[in-house]
Amino acid sequence: MFALGFLLGGKLVSVVVALLVATIAFWKWKYQYWKRRNVPYLEPRIPFGNMEEVIRGKKFAGIRLKEIYNEMKSKGWRHGGIYTFTKPSYVILDLDYVRNIMTKDFKYFMDRDVYVNENDPLQAHLVNVSGARWRNLRAKLTPTFTSGKMKGMFQVMAESQKDLQTRMYEEYKKNRPINIKEILACFTTNIIGSCAFGLECKALEDDNSEFRLFGRKMFAMTRLQSFKRLFAVTFPKLAKFVNLSFKRQEIVDFIMNLVQDTIEYREKNNYTRNDFMQLLINLKNDKDVDGHDAQSLSIDEVASQAIVFFAAGFETSSTLMTFALYELAKNEDIQKKLRQEIDSVLDKHNGQMTYDSIQDMKYLNQVIDETLRLHPPGSLTDRKCIEDYKIPDQDVVIEKGTTVLIPIMGIHYDEEYYPEPEKFDPERFSDENKKTRHNFAFMPFGEGPRNCIGMRFGLLQSKMGLVSLLKNYKFTVNKKTVEPLQYQPRHFVLAAQGEIWLNAEKV
Repeated sequence: MFALGFLLGGKLVSVVVALLVATIAFWKWKYQYWKRRNVPYLEPRIPFGNMEEVIRGKKFAGIRLKEIYNEMKSKGWRHGGIYTFTKPSYVILDLDYVRNIMTKDFKYFMDRDVYVNENDPLQAHLVNVSGARWRNLRAKLTPTFTSGKMKGMFQVMAESQKDLQTRMYEEYKKNRPINIKEILACFTTNIIGSCAFGLECKALEDDNSEFRLFGRKMFAMTRLQSFKRLFAVTFPKLAKFVNLSFKRQEIVDFIMNLVQDTIEYREKNNYTRNDFMQLLINLKNDKDVDGHDAQSLSIDEVASQAIVFFAAGFETSSTLMTFALYELAKNEDIQKKLRQEIDSVLDKHNGQMTYDSIQDMKYLNQVIDETLRLHPPGSLTDRKCIEDYKIPDQDVVIEKGTTVLIPIMGIHYDEEYYPEPEKFDPERFSDENKKTRHNFAFMPFGEGPRNCIGMRFGLLQSKMGLVSLLKNYKFTVNKKTVEPLQYQPRHFVLAAQGEIWLNAEKV
């Protein structure tokens, strides 16, 4: 009996060992993918590949890709391969290659590498959809974000600026550290609510307003949610097989109810408004809009566009303003110079903040661009190869289905393009200095046909917020801010660990 148990136990051990050996052999074979394709690569580690700290939730993905960029650059590479688990990804360093993939040869890289669960509402938005569906939707939505439309929305946006002044004065009177990101997120929430949905969110009056709570929930990423998204991108076929879903019912319920109520009210009362929601309503009702296709948008598709516009509009702009004020608070001379420009330009416009007066603030543009270089809310972007593509001047073919990663933050910190890259220096973006750099050395909104559609809107509300605050207050960094800055590892966009806290002094 003992001998039989020993024999069975020995067989079990043999099976386990054989499985382990086979698994390791499989992993090692997968890790030869880039070698077989004649692409230099960073040596991966079983089982996480090159992204262990990201997978474990210890490092923001954009920061890890910046490290990978630096390591590859130090080896003199123009491109290279990495792995997430066993999934290979192609990383571009050479800016001519970046330009080819994002613009010149865009037809090979039209899609993003995203997993979409067809059964999830709110998934069919512009960021997720692919191919002809994306092209048609992009063409339909683009008219919303022209400079003319932005100018027309300015006065609506300016109303929120008054609420920002009131809230900032209340915080100033308390004489205590100010969590500047929270105030600015409330400000952008109000603007988005008004310009997109025609609603008064009152987020600056009440930190726990319905819209502000909704915004916090959207960007509250748990470890499980973060892992699910990483798993879906790495193993899309398996994710589809198990019907992996990211759906959070409270998010779905809020936005669906909001969209349905808004549509019902406007259609019942024959009410129209020059905002984002009206464009979506028109697309829902018209069978043929501008000749792009003969299919109207469903309610789910309307809600999907609404939620991505809300999310991108309030979070990225509040992030930009937060980091801008942090850098200005650390650099008193730059803050003073910008305030002088603000005062000078406003004097020429009878003290009024208008669309034209903000466009006249050249140094403000430089400050914003330098902030976006140092702290890009979108620190990386990706494309998916949809047809085999040969890299120019290389004996390399990128296989259909391959993920292409563009390390925006790595490029923004490259000493070849930006000497002393850690230094905050708006003069890098003077007209003269910009001419000396490659056009693709600065990509805070992506580039090419698939760049950020709401760039003008985001920049306009960010400029408005900064002007509103800087013309009245001088800022310094409060010791409550954790320095040097660390970034939250599980977040959709770049965000400071422990938040940024400032002191405000009346000018």
